[in-house]
Amino acid sequence: MSKSASPNAKPPKGRLALIAGPTASGKSDCAVELALALEKAGKQAVVINADSAQVYADLRILSARPTEDEMRGVPHRLFGVWDGAEACSAAEWADAAKREIENAHLAEMVPILVGGTGLYIRTLLDGIAPVPPIHEHVREAVRAMETADLYDAVQREDPEYARSLRPADRQRLARALEVVRSTGRSLLAWQRDEKAGGIGDSVQLAPLIILPEREWLYERCNQRFAWMMQHGAVHEVEKLLARELSADLPVMRAIGVPQIADYLRGATSREEAIAHGQQVTRQYAKRQYTWLRHQPPDHWPLKIPENISLPTDFEILFSD
Repeated sequence: MSKSASPNAKPPKGRLALIAGPTASGKSDCAVELALALEKAGKQAVVINADSAQVYADLRILSARPTEDEMRGVPHRLFGVWDGAEACSAAEWADAAKREIENAHLAEMVPILVGGTGLYIRTLLDGIAPVPPIHEHVREAVRAMETADLYDAVQREDPEYARSLRPADRQRLARALEVVRSTGRSLLAWQRDEKAGGIGDSVQLAPLIILPEREWLYERCNQRFAWMMQHGAVHEVEKLLARELSADLPVMRAIGVPQIADYLRGATSREEAIAHGQQVTRQYAKRQYTWLRHQPPDHWPLKIPENISLPTDFEILFSD
């Protein structure tokens, strides 16, 4: 005789794959390959974007958003769904990702999260500190400041957090200053509080971090930016500039946009724009590489692409 379930039994955790890697690491191809392998095993899958540049509709080329051919018939979600005039925060993305993951589970599909934006991944899994809303007058005053003045102010008013920020990182500097001025507490203090809204404990996670050899990765970065310049990136930036969006918006600070904008304004040559774009791409990949090596839990597997075995590395997804 079969035993009935306990009325207090918890529902089974939904499965969630996570493929993370620096830019140009091949993580998107790996996600599609995993989805197709699951399909052969009789399980449907959906790929969900966790890259902060690929959310923007305006950055199809410069963010290396997957094309229809590269998607290979696998459904993709949260790619190109934000207009560049609206900044997509980590909390807003996490809310959208939760809905997509829930929809996938309701449809008995396996959600495959793919990206390299550590803040997005951390916010989704661990939640976010409950920072109160910023007073509007504080926000307006802070956003009107020059970047150098922002850095000086954060050094004075939140010196501990300032040590973790780059002097040119305007977005994070402004966020740090508006939080300490509006709440009287450092952003670090809020981040140390108990976080809310994470789904890490409610899913059965199958993570994989792709970390290629650095020299191979940097050469891929170089090749990819040069290819972008030949295949529409310049026109993409032309359209962005025509919109006259605020320079503080993430879409206007995305890798490649300032470098190509300088070229279009005549401040640099095409060759200089390519060299600068390649440089900032490599620097970004290096920061992602460092974060992915040191910040995720120790039990998350790190693999070079050649050593990935989908049925083995994602065994729990293939089991019944």
